[in-house]
Amino acid sequence: MEWKIERAGGGQTVAFAADELRKYLCEIDPELNVSILKSDKSLRLENTVKLLADASFEKLPKLDDPEADDAYYISVRGKTGVIAGSNERAVLLGAYRFLHELGCRWLRPGKNGEIIPKKSLCDIDVACADAASYRHRGVCIEGAVSFGHVADMIDWLPKAGMNAYFTQFTTPYTFFDRWYNTENPYIAPEPVDMETVRSAASAHAEQIKERGMMYHAVGHGWTCAPLGLEGASWESKQHELPPETREMLAMIGGKRDFYYGVALNTNLCYSNPEVREKIAEAIATYCKGRPDVDYLHFWLADGANNHCECENCIDTLPSDYYVQMLNRIDELLEKESAAAKIVFLIYVDLLWEPQKQRLNNPGRFVLMFAPITRTYSDSFINSSDAGDLPELMPYVRNKLVMPSKVSENIRRLSKWQEQFSGDSFDFDYHLMWDHIYDLGGYHTARILFEDMKNLDKMKLNGMMSCQLQRAFFPTGLSMYAMSAALWDKTKSFEEVAAKYYSEAFGEHGDEMQKYFKALTGLCDTSYLRGEKPVVNEAAAKKFAQIPKTVNAMMPRILSSAQEETEPCRKKLWGSLVIHGQLCLYMAEIYGSVASGNIENLDRRWENVKDYLRRAEPSVHEMLDVQFYISVVGGMLQRKRAEIEKILK
Repeated sequence: MEWKIERAGGGQTVAFAADELRKYLCEIDPELNVSILKSDKSLRLENTVKLLADASFEKLPKLDDPEADDAYYISVRGKTGVIAGSNERAVLLGAYRFLHELGCRWLRPGKNGEIIPKKSLCDIDVACADAASYRHRGVCIEGAVSFGHVADMIDWLPKAGMNAYFTQFTTPYTFFDRWYNTENPYIAPEPVDMETVRSAASAHAEQIKERGMMYHAVGHGWTCAPLGLEGASWESKQHELPPETREMLAMIGGKRDFYYGVALNTNLCYSNPEVREKIAEAIATYCKGRPDVDYLHFWLADGANNHCECENCIDTLPSDYYVQMLNRIDELLEKESAAAKIVFLIYVDLLWEPQKQRLNNPGRFVLMFAPITRTYSDSFINSSDAGDLPELMPYVRNKLVMPSKVSENIRRLSKWQEQFSGDSFDFDYHLMWDHIYDLGGYHTARILFEDMKNLDKMKLNGMMSCQLQRAFFPTGLSMYAMSAALWDKTKSFEEVAAKYYSEAFGEHGDEMQKYFKALTGLCDTSYLRGEKPVVNEAAAKKFAQIPKTVNAMMPRILSSAQEETEPCRKKLWGSLVIHGQLCLYMAEIYGSVASGNIENLDRRWENVKDYLRRAEPSVHEMLDVQFYISVVGGMLQRKRAEIEKILK
């Protein structure tokens, strides 16, 4: 059977959309013979699906900014129709939506994470018009990753309706170093050098642009650039600096030195005009050399309570100096006619809004709200609806207690929004550390979904998720829920969850939804976060019930892992065998700790680490084993220390 795909104008992303459409159509129906042709916008051909990037197309949903916002219109009957988008990226999103309507499913990144139906495509009738609820729908690199992990994530994101990727640092070396220089004794390390990572990052950037995605870059490192340092990791080490350069460092406790030896965590003396100018010039030079970057992030040093205490800095808030630098960056970019947007960060000390300075050209900037110290026990909206409006604490240099309550963080955001009403988004960490505590993943997914659904109530226009790239263990519900809510904020969580489990587990969807929901209910994540007393019999009783729940489901998991023939689902069922055993191990450890019993804790935890490291080759596409061990191990150390204090 003959099909034609017509590229009606457009550039590389429309061409990529045509190639993707042809690839998957032929995979669905091997009897198809699909050809691609290029034409102008006006040509009308029979037996042809036209791909059209044209914001003026009358049947597209109307948008404020068609280049930045995504909408598509799909009407294909038989072998004839159109997939139109508000921009080239939206055409690609529309192509994937069309394939989804034909039965394609992309449950997780990578070839073995997709389910492609096999059927005849002689009778098609697909029609829809849709627009994303939020502009910013992206993922930021974090964790330990291979080059393939990142490439698979970039490839997967538009299939899930997402539209942005953020690489961090001028060269994102540290994330790849964690993977290739592995701590797993059962996997041989393959150390990579900076040049190899630069080459891979360049390929990833090309991959991002081929898909028409919004490319975000850097963030960390601009406070290292004026000192001639790379600033590519959080490693502590000795630094040799000439006296004139050392004078640029923040003075803390009467000394100008690197903050605990970490250049990336060291703020500078921002009252020094030379420091401000060096930072601004470094950013302008970068933008001039990287026109492919759509959103350039300018952050100060990582960490908190690490700002300069010299007599010139002491009476001015860091945010006032920050705005001064932002304005200077804009001046330099205007001279170069650079189009990049500058993302400024509301984070730790910068949660306290400026008192003196204001942005001169708000259209250049995008506000990024990063409530890293918030709790994930509550969603944004549930906390704000409760009417919890605490008194805001004044800025006290280097003695701040960062807000953990969601409502406190929201109020700090609102103070910035009184000064800046431009474009903005959330930069959040649901899938960075916290999700690791949730054995069933259901609570994490619900909080993430509700946060995304209600971003507009906080005057935020989307999300950049700072997260592990491999956050699909035990399932990909959280990623599915996040992307679903960012695209359509009118959906309900239960509706989205039921659809996900049906797609992932087929006829066993309802059964597996109940299983994971039950696991989440028995895993007291608030206790594991440290929000309850360390000796807690109620939590211990919950943990004690986990083995019964897991053992009751294990026959289904084992039989499905053996009998399933569809590769994606077979891989998923197999990973749940590993997950079930992990739940049994952790239920014993968590239950003992919650009961105040830390006898043999080290030995039991070493057994878990060994189990995960041996299993890593089987689950590395879904689970970041290194970060799981780091997060849970750190939490257990804190619990042990608290219990030892009680026992003394």
